[in-house]
Amino acid sequence: MDRKAIIKITGTQRFGSDSDKIEMTTVGSLEETESQYILKYSEEQEPPLRPNNVRLSIGKDENRVEMLRSGGVGSLLIIERSKRNLCNYATEFGGLLMGIYGRNIENEFDGERGTFTFGYDIDVNGALTSQNEVTVEFKLN
Repeated sequence: MDRKAIIKITGTQRFGSDSDKIEMTTVGSLEETESQYILKYSEEQEPPLRPNNVRLSIGKDENRVEMLRSGGVGSLLIIERSKRNLCNYATEFGGLLMGIYGRNIENEFDGERGTFTFGYDIDVNGALTSQNEVTVEFKLN
């Protein structure tokens, strides 16, 4: 059963000595299964692109995160602790094949509010392009 939630997402991307931070707060939903937490929300895009629907699945065992985007542009990122996966990331200009190496995955949830954090590195053609940290905080309504 989906429960409504206020979701705050903070993403930090480091490339060399530069870094960029993005924050977004939105309304979405949380579904809890036996093995994972699933957050669903929408991301607005610059017109004329349609919004992206996001499904973020985080394993309760803290070994795997899946981020599925569909709508304006689609992609599936699979982040597994200490493992590199090849993922196709779609942009409005075309697809990009990236390596995603999962560094850390943590989840905390007390039944009403929670925090998911995960870190991963992105490489293109074997060259490291960025190191990323994502924190997702949510509170059920």
